Amino acid sequence: MTKADKHIAAMLVQKHQLDESENQINQLDAALAALQSHQSNNNDELDSMLANMEAILQNCGIAFNDADDNVISREVANYVDINNDTTETHLPRLTTIETLNFNQDMSWDAYSDSIQDYATQHHIDLSADPFKTLMSPLQRIELEKRIKEEFTLKTANCDKYDYMIAGTCGVIGGLIDVFFVGLPGEGKLTNLTDSAVDGTVEKFAGACGWEGAREGSDSTQSAIGFLERNFKVNYDHRHGGDVDGLFKMSTKNHHIKSLAHSPDLVGLFFSILGQFTNTAHFVSDGKIISVDTETAELQGGNFIAKIFSGFVNWLGHLFSDVAGSSGATGRGSGIPIPFYSLLQFINVGEFGQHRQTFATIAVKVFEKGYDFRHGLAMAIPVLVTELMTRITWVIKQHAYHKKPWTECIPTANNPELRRMLLVSHGSLCLIDAGDAALRSGGDMVQFLLRTNILGWARFGTLAIKELNAWYNSGHIDSEAVDEYLEKEYRKLLILDGK
Repeated sequence: MTKADKHIAAMLVQKHQLDESENQINQLDAALAALQSHQSNNNDELDSMLANMEAILQNCGIAFNDADDNVISREVANYVDINNDTTETHLPRLTTIETLNFNQDMSWDAYSDSIQDYATQHHIDLSADPFKTLMSPLQRIELEKRIKEEFTLKTANCDKYDYMIAGTCGVIGGLIDVFFVGLPGEGKLTNLTDSAVDGTVEKFAGACGWEGAREGSDSTQSAIGFLERNFKVNYDHRHGGDVDGLFKMSTKNHHIKSLAHSPDLVGLFFSILGQFTNTAHFVSDGKIISVDTETAELQGGNFIAKIFSGFVNWLGHLFSDVAGSSGATGRGSGIPIPFYSLLQFINVGEFGQHRQTFATIAVKVFEKGYDFRHGLAMAIPVLVTELMTRITWVIKQHAYHKKPWTECIPTANNPELRRMLLVSHGSLCLIDAGDAALRSGGDMVQFLLRTNILGWARFGTLAIKELNAWYNSGHIDSEAVDEYLEKEYRKLLILDGK
C-alpha cells in the first residue's frame, strides 16, 4: 500500500473498532436491563413472601420476640420449602473487544502491519470507499451538498443590473486612463507617480544613511547618487562598448536589456546568479547573452548570508535606477515594469516602416518612458475599476438581494462577481484600445505607448478564469478547496497556540 492507503486503512480499522465498541455497549445495556428486571422481580416475590409469612404467623398465633426463643412450626417450614424454588436466570454473555497490537515505541510501519493483521482477522475491506464506509448517509448527503455549493465551479447567473453596473465601472476606469494617464511623462497621474517615486527613493536613501542633499543641489539626484555608490553591482553595463560590441545597447535601454534590472522574480534570479558567477545576462534579438564581468565579492560568512547580501544589492540598485540615473537630464530612464523585459523574447513579426519585430518595438516603447513609474500610473485606473466593481457588487447583494453582510464578502470564487469583473475590465480595455488606435495613427510604437498593459493583463487573467469555469462547470474548484483548507489550518494553529 502507498502512504495514503495506510492512512485510510488506519481510519477504516478505527471505524471498525468504534462499531464493535458501540455493539458491546449495546449488549452491556441489554444485560444490565435484564439484570435490573430480574432483580425487580425478585424484590416483588420477596415482598409477597414476607406478606404471606406475616399472615401465616398471625393465624398461628406466633409472635417473634428477640428476647425469647421461638420455634418455627412445621407448617411454616413446609411453606418456606415449597416457595424456595429458584428459577435460573439467563443473561447474555459479554465478550471482550479485540485490540490492535500497539505501544508508544511502535513505528508507523509496525503499526501499519498491525492494522493489516487486524483487518485480515476481521475481514475488513481496506479497498472500500472511505467516504461511504466512514460517513453515515446523512453526513454524505451534507458533504455532497456543501461541495456542490461551495467548492464547485459554476457559471455566472448575472442579471441586467449586474452587467450595467460592471460596464459603468469599466467606462469610468477607461475615462480615467484616457484623460489622466496618457503618454509617459505627460499625464497628470504619471507626473503624480513620478513625484511619489522620487520621494520614495529619497526616503529609502535616508534609511540607508543618506544625510540629505547639499544646498542648491537636487535632492532626488543626490539620493540616487548615494544609492549608486553604496549598491554597486557587476551587471550595470551602460552601452554596447561595455560588452565589447556584442550587441547594440545604449543608456536609454540598458535597464530593459539587462535581465537583472527587472523588478520581479526574473530580475532577482539573474541578479543573484550574476553576482555569484561574476556574469551579466542581457537579451538581444530574442536571445539571452551572458557576459563575463569583474569579480564582485559578496559580503557574508556563509552561503545564506551571501544570498541575502546579493538580494540587498539588487534591491538597493533598483531603487537607484527607478527614478533615473544621477546624471540624467529630465525624466531619465527608469526600470521596466515587472515582467515587461520578457517581451523581448517575442522576436517575431514585422511592424512599421522599418519592418521591426515586436521585441524591437517593445524596447523602443521603453526608451520613450514606458517604465515602472508609468506602470504605477496605469495601475490607478485598473485599481479604481476593480474596487468600484467589488464595492457595487457588495452593495447590491446587501441592498437588493437582502443578504447579510457576512454573505457579501467579494471573493473571486463568486461566479457573478467574477463575470462582473470580466465585463468591467473588458470595458476599460475597449476604451483604452479605441483611444490608442485613434491617437496613434497606425504607428505601432505610439499605439503601445498609449496602451494600458496592466489593464490588458488583468483582463487576460479574468478571461482565463471565466473560460476555465465555463469549461469545467460542475467540477471541483481546487482554488476554493485550497483556500478553505488554508483557513482551517490557520484556525488549528491559533487553537494550538492557545
